[in-house]
Amino acid sequence: MAFRKVCKFCERNVERLDYKDADTLGRLITDRGKILPRRATGTCARHQRQLGTAIKRARYLALIPYIQGYHS
Repeated sequence: MAFRKVCKFCERNVERLDYKDADTLGRLITDRGKILPRRATGTCARHQRQLGTAIKRARYLALIPYIQGYHS
């Protein structure tokens, strides 16, 4: 019997994901910089959409890297 993962943002009653929270966003991307899917993280559809937008905004503002471990 498989247990459903529960959205940790819904548990904490998070209304909007903040692009400035780099620690939280950093845990939800892979070592290659890809956004983890819903089936891996257990986030609901609403928060997954907000997550994608927040990660893209944080990348654009250089708060998190596009590719992890890349040095120019």
